[in-house]
Amino acid sequence: MLEKNFIVGLGNPGKQYEWTRHNLGFLVVQHLAKKYHLKFSVDSRIKGWIAEGEVEEKKVYLFLPQTYVNQSGVAVEEALLEKKITLENILVVNDDFNLAFGELRLRPEGSDGGHNGLTSIIEHLKTNQFCRLRLGIGAPIDKKQAVDFVLGEFTKKERQELAFFLELATECCVVWIKEGVGKAMSQFNKRKSV
Repeated sequence: MLEKNFIVGLGNPGKQYEWTRHNLGFLVVQHLAKKYHLKFSVDSRIKGWIAEGEVEEKKVYLFLPQTYVNQSGVAVEEALLEKKITLENILVVNDDFNLAFGELRLRPEGSDGGHNGLTSIIEHLKTNQFCRLRLGIGAPIDKKQAVDFVLGEFTKKERQELAFFLELATECCVVWIKEGVGKAMSQFNKRKSV
């Protein structure tokens, strides 16, 4: 059976959220789709937008849940069943305020790290044994302002650095697809984009 890679970007649907920090996962997966000329279409059976095709001669699905971040697990669970994807072929791409802006951390498994989207996916899949690419957005000055911070738009300085960050994260996804999590971790976990 042909191996299928499944990359999920976490974010919120709607124009008002497009350039917010919480949508960084969406932005990376959309960048990957654009780079490889893959087109998203709505699939109502799985509550999300999905693109299908090849990246470096490997079969991939790119998925943007439309359930809002906190309910990402609902859509991810449905999509994995629908497309018959195994856990070892999943990569979840999400923002993370425990990392400085521009840092990447790829992990083969782990906790939710305080990210509600990961919490939802772990709950619905009943496991934390899946790869995740955490994208640093920096931390709010006051942790009580975390919600406003992640739902806030990138600063002007961050917007200037965003293109390079998106490209670096996209490269990491491509190496994960081609050569696996170990190679991608060794190549990208020590690097900071900006």
